[in-house]
Amino acid sequence: MIEIQLNGDLKPVADDTTVHQLIEGLGLDPTKVAVERNREIVSKSLYQEVKLAANDQLEIVHFIGGG
Repeated sequence: MIEIQLNGDLKPVADDTTVHQLIEGLGLDPTKVAVERNREIVSKSLYQEVKLAANDQLEIVHFIGGG
């Protein structure tokens, strides 16, 4: 296990967790979120490739439709 910071809170995650796995584990739709990792935007096309590392700082913003 490693520990990351997610939206300001510490969160333990399994080693080799990808951004995609984290998003799905949170119950979010990967097509409806934006992810910033260590102050850099992660391209949606890389969600399944980017693996989290200890002490990563992530901000996840999810979009909610409405009108």
